[in-house]
Amino acid sequence: MDAAKADLMRALGRLVRGLSTLFWGIPLALAADMETARSDWMGSFGALGFAPALVLSGLLWYGLRQMRDFQRQERVWQQALHRAELFAIVNTGLAPFLCWWHRFPYVPFYGACVIFLGASGYLFLMCVNQVLRRLAAMLPDETLRLETRAFAAWNTWMLAAALAGLCVDLVLADLRGAPRLPAGHWPDAQRIGEWLILFLTLTSVAVTLALLWKIKEAIFTGLFELER
Repeated sequence: MDAAKADLMRALGRLVRGLSTLFWGIPLALAADMETARSDWMGSFGALGFAPALVLSGLLWYGLRQMRDFQRQERVWQQALHRAELFAIVNTGLAPFLCWWHRFPYVPFYGACVIFLGASGYLFLMCVNQVLRRLAAMLPDETLRLETRAFAAWNTWMLAAALAGLCVDLVLADLRGAPRLPAGHWPDAQRIGEWLILFLTLTSVAVTLALLWKIKEAIFTGLFELER
């Protein structure tokens, strides 16, 4: 019994570390990706200007790996983790292209990789929300389970809408001969669409971070109760 309790405590400790890593890593990785793609703030790194985005994307993968030991026998939970890890690996591999695309914006391959990274980032956040939903389903707090299920579903829909809006914006930007709004209205409509995508994305990220924090605190409190 003592050995089983020690294994559970160890798994819970790694789970809390993984949740904390995701909580801090997601906004930092998002900020690093945006700044790497739009500015030369990493110029001091020279040829390694992609390093912050690469390291922070890899940190998210590390956070998910920390959570593997918890409830290994739960197949649905482990599958949700593995899907999130897959997109974390893809994001890590594509992160350097943000820097290269910023420096060489007219290389089509770099642009395609950045677009694929953006789509993978949205899918990663959707998978993280499913991970949280599966995790909360295994916890004894009924209120937390209901809240996580509702907000995770809401987040998934918002992220899907943002991804769809981004795809439409990219298609309209590249499509030749597409019907256009009157000259005075098209820039305004495009700007509104961009702000709407940004609003949906940031709102989803904020709600995801709130869920991460609440679940982490619930598990952290349970750790102290197990030690008594």
